[in-house]
Amino acid sequence: MTALTFAVVFLGLAFLALCFGFIVLARQIGVIYERIAPMGALMNDSGPKVGEQSPKFALESLNGGTVSIGAPQDKATLVFFVSPTCPICKKLIPILRSIRSSEGDWLAVVLASDGDEDKQRRFIDNARLTDFDYVLSTELGLGYRVARLPYAVVLDRQGAVRAKGLVNTREQLESLFNAHDMGVASIQNYIGDNEQGAAAR
Repeated sequence: MTALTFAVVFLGLAFLALCFGFIVLARQIGVIYERIAPMGALMNDSGPKVGEQSPKFALESLNGGTVSIGAPQDKATLVFFVSPTCPICKKLIPILRSIRSSEGDWLAVVLASDGDEDKQRRFIDNARLTDFDYVLSTELGLGYRVARLPYAVVLDRQGAVRAKGLVNTREQLESLFNAHDMGVASIQNYIGDNEQGAAAR
């Protein structure tokens, strides 16, 4: 009985120690989470700046119809630059579908690329993109100074650039919409301005 009592007491103390360790670890994770800022889309300084009017384009969609970019529209526009050889672009296509469905009341999604048209059409068929506006234009990429993919630009209803950047995840893509809604150039700028304001106080 003494050995059994000792074992029960030891297990009880071990359980309490594990519970204490779990609470401490959970608290530390919370502290780290608060200190790490959300990672928004990686914005560069080339091309039209946030707040400036976008270059205007009237382009034929490979899926039919004409797409107007930069002119006043009924909705804001997400111009998403893709390539058939970009694996991250392919990973983000289901996310674009989800965003178009959930944000479609205020946002239109346009896919953009350049290069060989036959290769682009095969990409459209293989990735089932026939329900998207899909434009093929070297000038469009040059107009926004797109150097790496996937790259996204959000235009407001008047055709002004409201957010832009290199995106690799859903969070980075949604950060563009947050920047658009808050009227800031990027989430990083917003956080930096708040930190400077707090430091000044």
